[in-house]
Formats: sequence, C-alpha cells, structure tokens
Amino acid sequence: MNLRSRMKTLPLQVIPKANWAAQRPTYQDAEPALINAALKRAEARPSGNWYVFAPSAAVRADRPFGARVGGIEIVAWRDQQRHVHVGSAACPHLGADLAGGKIDCGALICPWHGLRLDGTREFGWKPLPVFDDGVLVWVRLDGVGGEAPLDSPVIPVRPTGARLAAVARVEGVCEPSDVIANRLDPWHGAWFHPYSFTQLEVLSAPAVDADDDADRFLVAVTFRMGRLGVPVIAEFTAPEPRTIVMRIVDGEGAGSVVETHATPVGPGPDGRPRTAVIEAVVAQSDRTGFHRALRVAPVITSLMRLAAARLWRDDLAYAERRFALRDRSSG
Repeated sequence: MNLRSRMKTLPLQVIPKANWAAQRPTYQDAEPALINAALKRAEARPSGNWYVFAPSAAVRADRPFGARVGGIEIVAWRDQQRHVHVGSAACPHLGADLAGGKIDCGALICPWHGLRLDGTREFGWKPLPVFDDGVLVWVRLDGVGGEAPLDSPVIPVRPTGARLAAVARVEGVCEPSDVIANRLDPWHGAWFHPYSFTQLEVLSAPAVDADDDADRFLVAVTFRMGRLGVPVIAEFTAPEPRTIVMRIVDGEGAGSVVETHATPVGPGPDGRPRTAVIEAVVAQSDRTGFHRALRVAPVITSLMRLAAARLWRDDLAYAERRFALRDRSSG
C-alpha cells in the first residue's frame, strides 16, 4: 500500500518507536543557496504595504486594541456596524495612548481629555487603510513598506464552508526574513520538532532559479499526537514577502492551511529588531467527526493555539540564531 493509499484508509496511525539520532541526516539536502534563493524570490513579490497585526476576533467593539507595526503604534476598534477602524495610537491632542481609551457607541474616546474619534478624520487624527479578512486584520502602512500600494492584501486561498480557525502570536528578536527562511527550510522539521513531526520527507524543492509556477516545496510528513500520527502531503509557498503558507494537498484535512505571517514590530529597548509571528491555522475535514467537533470549537481552537505557540518557541530560536549570526558578522 503506497503513501497516498495509507493516508486515505488509515488517517490516524500508530507511530513506530524510532531513534531520533538514527534518522537520515538532511543537511546535504537543505542547501543554503536553495533556501536563500527561495527567500529572495519571496521578498521580490508585492505586498502592497499590507501587514497583519491581529486576529479578527481580537479587534472588538467594546475595547480598543493596540499594536506596534514597523515602529508605529496603532490602535484598532470596531464600530456598532462591526466595521474596523485603525489609526495612530497617539492622540493628536497631547499624545495619550488611545489603546487605553474607551469605546462608546462605536467611537473611541481618549482617556486623558475625552477627545472622541468616530474613525474618520478628526482633530488631526486620520484613519489608515485596513482590511478584515475574517481571520486576520491587516493595516496598510505605505511609509513603512515603500512599495506601490495595493487596494487589498495578498490573502491565501482558504477553506470555505465548515472550518476551525485559530491564531497564535509570538515575538522574537529577528527580522521578518529570518521567520520566512525558517519556513523555507522544511528539512529541519523532524530533527528540531520531534514532538510534532516524524517520517518527514521533502518530495520536491524548487531549483535555485525556479520560476513562480514551480516555486513550492512538497513535503510528506506525519503530524504527531503522542504515539499516534496523521500522515499528509503538504506544500509550502510564499505568496508575498512576509507570508508562508502550508497547505495540505493530500491526506486528512486536505485543503486546510497554516498561514505564517511575519510582521516587523520595530526596534526593542536594545535597538535590535522585533518581529511578530502571527500564525493562522484554518482547518477543514469532510469527516463526520469534524462537524461534531465544531460544537466545541473554543476548546479545540485553544489547543490549536497552544500547539502553534509551542512549535514557534523552537522556531523563533532558529530565526533568532540566524539573525544573531548575521548581526554579529555585520558588526
């Protein structure tokens, strides 16, 4: 029985015990030139100056949401029609942090002197372009991105219909390119994350000079759940400079995606760059049990967030190490 047949008939399999050190080494396959070329192609794609800054669920109508993107403090909230408004978090009056304000009848009220903002231009405050895609919220910062602006962000194709969506956020001392490079190295998965991945094989990788049609990594991997595992085939693509998408193309949950967005936060107190990894898992399945699981979606999505955060604690160590070596050599 071949891999594809096993995935269809046995979606959940017992993982045989294996010696971590006895795995086939992958360092010869993970060629730096190949990874760097894929990163360079990703960075050349247009983003239209759009940046993910929050899960859709985090931007609410009862309290403001504050974030920092590219060194700029922003504030976001929803009005009574659930529309999202975003702008500078500094009150135009005396600079109060508007993220500490209150929402009243859809308007944001400054906590210092009561300046009321309804999301339109007011007293020198002006809104920024914003896009809520139902899973994530994006802001367009033309002064940060420096590209030709696009009317909307480059959003990956996601599952439609019944689905579960969970968003996790972690932050590290690195640049967005270090996060994207981590995801463009699928060979590290079973070595660096043995608690999550096993039986990982990179089936195909783009050539150093690949064109857009062939610019993807195809990976066979088993996702671990203790001694049990779910084998799938997944592809990794980079639709824009700060996004990597893993899509299950065969096996359980085909069509499900994991979107990894790398958003520059700005320099930290030590002057080094901070990057937020905002990862959205959007899962679907045609199995009856999946539809039953939707009844306890909050519990499952909470577990999904915890799993993503655990994985990224390790992957941020990878990204931060990559940045540290580059920063050391340039210094």
